[in-house]
Amino acid sequence: MSAYAIGVDLGGTNLRVAAIAQDGRLLEKHAFTTTFTNGPQGVVGEMVKVINQIRGRWGAADLHGVGIGVPGFIDMDAGVVLGSANLPGFQGFPIRDEIQNRLGITIVLENDANAAALGEKWMGAGKEVLDLILITLGTGVGGGIIVDGKILRGFLGMAGEIGHMTVYADGNPCGCGNHGCLEKHASASAIAAMGGMMGIARETFSAREVYELALGGNVRAKSVFESAGRALGIAIANLINLFNFPLYLLSGGPLPAWDLFAPTMFAEVQKRSFTYARGGTRIEKALLGGDAGLFGAAYLPFQHQAAGDPCLASSR
Repeated sequence: MSAYAIGVDLGGTNLRVAAIAQDGRLLEKHAFTTTFTNGPQGVVGEMVKVINQIRGRWGAADLHGVGIGVPGFIDMDAGVVLGSANLPGFQGFPIRDEIQNRLGITIVLENDANAAALGEKWMGAGKEVLDLILITLGTGVGGGIIVDGKILRGFLGMAGEIGHMTVYADGNPCGCGNHGCLEKHASASAIAAMGGMMGIARETFSAREVYELALGGNVRAKSVFESAGRALGIAIANLINLFNFPLYLLSGGPLPAWDLFAPTMFAEVQKRSFTYARGGTRIEKALLGGDAGLFGAAYLPFQHQAAGDPCLASSR
């Protein structure tokens, strides 16, 4: 047997669990529907059951710990979820200690977008760089920032909220209270909403529907993706000017539409970022897809043990 860790991606729809070796080999992977009928304790019970089955197969002695990626804001010191729209009943719930007490092994909790960024750094598109930013495109827009191979969290653990960067001062209203947030102009839900407002989406108002219309040559549908690309380009240009990192990655559901939104995205980056700041900069698709969070979560215990707990450091 070789050293391994278990990565958990706890989402509002699916609970995904994987065993990953220290050299990055995926040993096994499972996905289940997340059920909240029995509250957080019920979800934890399912998680513990699967983790016990995995360590029974791969050996308890070689298990270095469990990393868990969770949507929302995390108190790293207390090991609790401060708030998550996708996990009803989890606010203030001591998820780390609950699992740790049941399993008797190291548990590291992390925001899911941060975990995905770390996964891309470890075994994905960012293997050759120390600094990168991952932008996750889904129902909303998330982000993770990696500096010197470690997650940048900020002093309250809220760094990386790229979806709430203002890209248009008088743009669409956002649930956060701001106007013009990136996620209101470039997420899957924003694409669907723009399609609906333009009268090109039918009852479902789905981003997939707008995408299929655009592929079929619908000019208005194409303009929706061009608009999303423009918003992404503005955001990425700001990130380039601010961080001067070598790599900016995008992942998530809208990526199949890359050819529809990338031209306007790159045009905005070219127009708005400093020439010298973007020299050698790469803007690419992430490689690990939906598994990035699993890889990042699994890497957390290894990093935790190897470098004096860098994953729990709050700021740089």
